[in-house]
Amino acid sequence: MEPDPSPEPDIEYAIEIRGLTKRYDSLKALDDVTFSIPKGVIAGFVGPNGCGKTTTMRTLATLLKQDSGVAKVFGHDTRSALAQHKVRHAIGFMPDYFGLYTDMTAGEYLEFFAAAYRIPGGKRRSLVDDILALVNLEVKKDTLIAGLSRGMQQRLTLGRCLIHSPDLLLLDEPASGLDPRARIELMELLKELKAMGKTIFISSHILSELGNLCDMVVIMEAGKLVFVGPIEEASSTVLKGRAFMELTVQSDTDTAVTLLTDLAGVLGVRTQNDQIFVEHEDSVQGYDIIRACMDNNIILQSAKRGEANLEEIFMHLTNQDD
Repeated sequence: MEPDPSPEPDIEYAIEIRGLTKRYDSLKALDDVTFSIPKGVIAGFVGPNGCGKTTTMRTLATLLKQDSGVAKVFGHDTRSALAQHKVRHAIGFMPDYFGLYTDMTAGEYLEFFAAAYRIPGGKRRSLVDDILALVNLEVKKDTLIAGLSRGMQQRLTLGRCLIHSPDLLLLDEPASGLDPRARIELMELLKELKAMGKTIFISSHILSELGNLCDMVVIMEAGKLVFVGPIEEASSTVLKGRAFMELTVQSDTDTAVTLLTDLAGVLGVRTQNDQIFVEHEDSVQGYDIIRACMDNNIILQSAKRGEANLEEIFMHLTNQDD
């Protein structure tokens, strides 16, 4: 779905991208990408590996220069040397990997970056204490970073992004490698930051969590934009005329998948862990699918009507052969 290239005049944008293109030799990492992110929202940025997400974020962070097109942060053009200083103070960029100084304590690490941003010495200590409290690490202030868990290190890195009070956070896979509890804590922190007025642009492969977190989503594939807008809009347009069932079987899953794939009106079948997700025409009733399983001696442990979520939208938009 192509976005409207002309932003509404009454909306203030944190990010404006118009015709952004970037090549690496023969590879076109970004192909005429256009989208905007309003101020004060959490926007999810999703797509397969190599689709251009990191290139987009690094361009917005002024770490890469595009071949053509425009990328603006709060109206400041990232190509302009004069504007880059303003952009860098307006953003907090958390790359997918950011080396930590493991022989520093958590407090020393934040004080170091506060000094790098030329925050006066008299304010640094209270600022560091406030940041540590915000990311729930105040009791770890004097702990060496090497002794922090992966989740704590990620929260500390996010704290580093906040040290200069930026209005926009660019977070590239911040939940990568975290256990479920650490991911939940991180997502709750992001909601708190949104409530403080921050705009958050976050990429992640954990689509179920993004769906519960984000106000809108930007979906990329092979360097091209395929959707931008609220998740509800994608559900009502991209998945119009489609419905979903979630099944758990006691018998052989592969046999169930083969049966369901060949069933009339079924548009797609995928598995995740022990569950089978069936996408079908909305004219097909749930009991038709259940009856087909029973008639073929497939024992169902559970069956329920599924909801169109970000995972289903993503699978549809990035599988054009379906």
